[in-house]
Amino acid sequence: MIGAFDWGFYSYALICTQSAARVAAEYTSASPATAGDSSTACTLALNVMQDLPNVGTSTTSCSASGPVSVTATSYTASAGSTASKVSVTYQSNTLIPIPGLLTNQLTVTRSVIMRLRG
Repeated sequence: MIGAFDWGFYSYALICTQSAARVAAEYTSASPATAGDSSTACTLALNVMQDLPNVGTSTTSCSASGPVSVTATSYTASAGSTASKVSVTYQSNTLIPIPGLLTNQLTVTRSVIMRLRG
């Protein structure tokens, strides 16, 4: 029973992290001026992830010491086109570990690259 609960939480954390990276990348890909805007990308990612228990509405910034970290950078694709790359890292709260199967904490990083529209 506990394992099913942990797997469900981890799955939800993966989905939220991927969605947050996608939403932030959609914003940063609007123009070259927004391509590296980590601050607004952080705000958008936190809005998507606010239902996670250790994020909530009280988390107002993205830093390496918090549960959510967001970086947005300008990126040059292999074909020479300019894109925006957003990476979102989420560290879960401590759950009940299952030795050999699940750790007591999960760190998820998802990155999205989108070509600039403007």
